[in-house]
Amino acid sequence: MNIEKHLKITGNSDVSWKDAIVKAVNEASKTIDYLNTVTIINQRARIDGNKIVEYFVDLDLSFTLDLNRKEY
Repeated sequence: MNIEKHLKITGNSDVSWKDAIVKAVNEASKTIDYLNTVTIINQRARIDGNKIVEYFVDLDLSFTLDLNRKEY
């Protein structure tokens, strides 16, 4: 039996939405094992004058729980 958990996170970048996604998944993978899917929930940007200066993405990350993990 597999149990999947979902976690909502927000990533940001001053380059692009794609860069924000890649950075967020990379950072999350440092502390969360068994990541398996990412769903983009929302994209938005901060504008300064007439230029986009920061990109934001809200993501739903899913990962499989390790049911064989020993409790301490």
